[in-house]
Amino acid sequence: NGDVCVQPCSPSFHGETRFVCKDKKWQMFTDACANLDIQSLLQVIEHMSIAGGHLPFVGKGSLMKPVDGAKYSGADDHRNENCQADFSCIIPDILSSPAIPGNIANIVDLLKQISLVLSGNVSRGKMQSYSRIANHILNSSIISNWAFVRDRNASSVLLDSVNLFAGKLLLTNGSENIQERFISTKGYSIHKNTTGKSFDFSMEFGNSENITGHVFIPEEELLKLSATSKAISIAFPTLGAIMETSHLDPVFVNGMVLSVALPEELQHILLAFEKVNKVESVKARCVGWHSAERRWDDRACQVKSDGVSSVTCFCKYHRRTFKSFSILMSPAKLQNAVLGYITCVGLGLSILSLALCLTIELVVWHHVTKTEITYMRHFCLVNIAASLLVADVLFILAAIVHDAARNHQLCVAATFFLHFFYLALFFWMLSLGLLILYGLLLVFFKITRSVLMAAAFSIGYGCPLVISVLTVAITEPRNGYLRSGACWLNWYETKALLAFVVPALSIIAVNLVVVMVVVVKTGRSAVGEGCKSQDLSNMIRISKNVALLTPVLGLTWGFGLATIFDKSSLAFHVTFALLNAFQGFFILLFGTLLDRKTREALRMSCLSSKRKCSLAKVISFHHLKSLQNF
Repeated sequence: NGDVCVQPCSPSFHGETRFVCKDKKWQMFTDACANLDIQSLLQVIEHMSIAGGHLPFVGKGSLMKPVDGAKYSGADDHRNENCQADFSCIIPDILSSPAIPGNIANIVDLLKQISLVLSGNVSRGKMQSYSRIANHILNSSIISNWAFVRDRNASSVLLDSVNLFAGKLLLTNGSENIQERFISTKGYSIHKNTTGKSFDFSMEFGNSENITGHVFIPEEELLKLSATSKAISIAFPTLGAIMETSHLDPVFVNGMVLSVALPEELQHILLAFEKVNKVESVKARCVGWHSAERRWDDRACQVKSDGVSSVTCFCKYHRRTFKSFSILMSPAKLQNAVLGYITCVGLGLSILSLALCLTIELVVWHHVTKTEITYMRHFCLVNIAASLLVADVLFILAAIVHDAARNHQLCVAATFFLHFFYLALFFWMLSLGLLILYGLLLVFFKITRSVLMAAAFSIGYGCPLVISVLTVAITEPRNGYLRSGACWLNWYETKALLAFVVPALSIIAVNLVVVMVVVVKTGRSAVGEGCKSQDLSNMIRISKNVALLTPVLGLTWGFGLATIFDKSSLAFHVTFALLNAFQGFFILLFGTLLDRKTREALRMSCLSSKRKCSLAKVISFHHLKSLQNF
């Protein structure tokens, strides 16, 4: 496993093919076999650079060793003049060669050399020849051959070479349009009085489908121009599938790659991409290709709108780093309708349960809050239920705002309050956990109700307010508050999501310790008692305490840790969705209905009303008591 085998090419080709042993089978790794006489082609380019007044370039290794270039020059003076004008004489040999990996690598190197030595004044003829050569290796039918090219950066080299060469294109009559099947170049003269300039592309992607792309220079950007300039845009419908996406996540390009060459004064552009895979539940990311680091970078762009079939991006242009842009999507994103149904049904039941929980607490409040501890317990429970109720409602509203209106300000507001109330939920659960520790460990240390309430309010609402305000104040000015595709905290650019994850996980850890203390305190057997009935009673009491405290203290959110891994099982996602979508129902059941004092107070309140209580019809006290005893 891992051994490499080198095999020579067939007699009509030069180079070698490398295979690697994987799972007891030889698999092709690189294929450098080629039949294109690249040395002769490079010699022609060298002659052209000398004839055009350029210094001859020096190739790598043996690329520039003397060869016979008479087949391209000297035989026909008229043909030689044409070749020096647009190097069209080398095109027939290139187009007649098969687009195999070895030839692809040679053509990429040829285009790189052309862009370095012949890009002084790029005429329409030169750009047409250049585009025909590039088009030969960008054909959608040979995309798979790129996987075996020895240089893994070959596609990046090709992109940089095309951008450099096309950026020097001379415009005739103020515009230019050079179209091939798999590469298209357009150019326009621009000035500060232009109302806005748009480049529109519609190009072939596969055998029967076309995809579109649009580049728009806003009017406010054009006002920065001090003189008449030119804007060039190049579209590649297949290059995205060719390029290796050196991104941390498992992502792939889902649209054409659009490159621009603009004056230095212009820094921002709008781009619209049609999606290749139009999957509604998978959101897109707008990215720019970082030329120096050779990777897709989320920091270059932000999503303005994300529809089922197209995406609009707002990107920053920099002539040394960000000149090419596209959209990415994640193929590994979990797609399962079950999770959506669980969330919808669970949220609906949770909202109804929390409303009923608050109603019951209102009815029995005076009966169950006679001591400091019971008062604060129910006080924390009410705030937990209220925070979760508001958060669940905001969760639904945030989805509606994003899917329908796509209003940035509304989405920011929804995300802020959603962040605040989910944090309030956790911090009130922390307050309840600390109250339990106070009741268990500090038996003889008394704290007044006013001090307990002030501390609970400071923790429950003060801490979430500070965290949520700081998060939006720091990240929103840099357009890094929202994530693309949802009204929720950003992760990929600014890591704003940590302002929720870190406090939540910390509180879960603290409350887990609280549950362990409760288990130890309530599970102690009397000294000398070793009968099985006592052990069974202890186990039942411990299990009941854990079941009661787990949803109220938010420990079910701990299952979310298992869902952050890309290869996590669907079972973890379903478990997490079930436990948290139905958390409101669990709080009603374990925090209110199964509490003996609450149930007795509710029955007394119903009996004292001297009429049939509607709640008594809904709740079977006999069944609840049986369940609690079990």
